[in-house]
Amino acid sequence: MQDQTSKALRRARGYALLGKLAPLIFLVVLIVIFATLHPRFLSAANSFNILRQVSISGIISIGMTFVILTRGIDLSVGSLMALTGMCAAVVAKGGVDGHFSLSDTGFHWSVAAFVALTVGAVAGLFQGIAVALLRVPAFVVTLGGMTIFRGLTLMISNGAPVSGVDPDFGWWGRGMIGSVPVPVIIFLVVAVAAYLVLTQSRFGRAVYAVGSNPEAARLTGINVNRTVIAVYGVVGLCAGISGFILTARLNSAEAVAGTGLELTAIAAVVIGGTSLYGGKGGVVGTVIGATLMGVLINGLVINNVSPYVQQVLIGLIIIAAVAFDVFIKRRSR
Repeated sequence: MQDQTSKALRRARGYALLGKLAPLIFLVVLIVIFATLHPRFLSAANSFNILRQVSISGIISIGMTFVILTRGIDLSVGSLMALTGMCAAVVAKGGVDGHFSLSDTGFHWSVAAFVALTVGAVAGLFQGIAVALLRVPAFVVTLGGMTIFRGLTLMISNGAPVSGVDPDFGWWGRGMIGSVPVPVIIFLVVAVAAYLVLTQSRFGRAVYAVGSNPEAARLTGINVNRTVIAVYGVVGLCAGISGFILTARLNSAEAVAGTGLELTAIAAVVIGGTSLYGGKGGVVGTVIGATLMGVLINGLVINNVSPYVQQVLIGLIIIAAVAFDVFIKRRSR
C-alpha cells in the first residue's frame, strides 16, 4: 500500500514537472523546425524582428496574466492598445489634421507617454469596477469595452491614421541600446517588475489567493473587490505601454491596430501554464508563451503560410493548451 502511494506521488510530481516544462520544450521544438524549413529564420535581422514583435504583445500578455490568475478575462486589450496609441500620437502631434487641434507644435513625447499610460490604466480600472462591484461577468464587460474603445479610437482620429511623430518619440519603438532593441528592454523590465510583484508582494499573494478561492481569500481579510479592480488596472496600464511603443515603432497610429491581439495574449498566457481556473501560473511562463507565439507567427509568415491558416492554428493551440492544463491538473492530484 505504501509503495503504491509512493508511486502515485512520484507520478503526480512527474506530471506537474511536465506541465511546467512543456512550453519551453515546445518553444525549442518550434525553433528547430522553422530553422530547418527556412535558413533565414535564425538570422540576426529576423531574430530582432521576432523580439520586437514579442515585446509589444508580451507586455499585454503579462498584464493578462494578472487578470487570468484571478479567474478573469479581458477581451478589450487590442482595442485599448489602439486607443492609447492613438491618444499618444494625437497628443504628440497636437491634434488631428482637419478634425481638431490641441496645440500648434504638439507636446513632448513624455506627455504623450503619460497620456497613453493614464488612459490605459483608467480604462482598465473602470472595467474592473464593473466586474467587481457591479458583478457583471468579465467576458461581457470586456466584450463591451472592446467595442467602446475601438469606437473611441475612430472618433478621435476621424477614421484616419495619425502619422509623423517626433523622432525622439520614435526612438522608443525603433531605437537600440547597444545591439538590443528598446522595446525588448522595456518588455524585460515590465516582466521583471511583474515577477517581483507577484512573488514578493502582498498584492501578488492576494492575486493568487483570489484566483484559488475568492471566498477563502475574503475570510482571511483580503479585499477581493480591490484586488480584482487592480488587476484590470494593471492590464490596462500594460495596454497603454504597448500602444505607446507600437505607435513609436510604426511612426503612426491607426484605429485598426491591435485587432485580434486579445487572442494572442490569452494564448500566450495559457500556453505559458497559467490556468484559466485561476490561482496557478506566473510571469516566467507567460514570457515563454509570448515568445512561443511570436516564433510561431513569424515562422508561419516567413514560410508563406496563409494568414487564415495562421488563425486556425493559433485557435487549435489555445484549445490544446487548455486541454493539456486540465489533463495535468487531474493527473497531478
